[in-house]
Amino acid sequence: MINNLLRNLCLITFALIAPITLPAGGIQKSFNQNKFTNNTNEIILNSYTSLYSFPGINAQELSVLDIGTTLSVLRNWKVSEREIWLRVELASNKFLDHPNKIIKGWIKI
Repeated sequence: MINNLLRNLCLITFALIAPITLPAGGIQKSFNQNKFTNNTNEIILNSYTSLYSFPGINAQELSVLDIGTTLSVLRNWKVSEREIWLRVELASNKFLDHPNKIIKGWIKI
């Protein structure tokens, strides 16, 4: 009798206290604990721009990007003082967009 009462008391105590520390329904983590990268740069195009397969003069043109397209800059490549390329990723919805849609490429600045 006492053994069952003690076991049930421990079970009820655990059931009431344990969910507080679980991420689904208890204590919220502060934003300082999350490691978000803030080094991504986003740009919005103000003119039609071509998206290329690699940073070079003979690169294949993958598509033409419309005005107002939002791009995330992944890296840059400086060929010379007058020729700078950016590796970019298009903002996309992975659930709604076509799976073969090109979302990464190079643009010339």
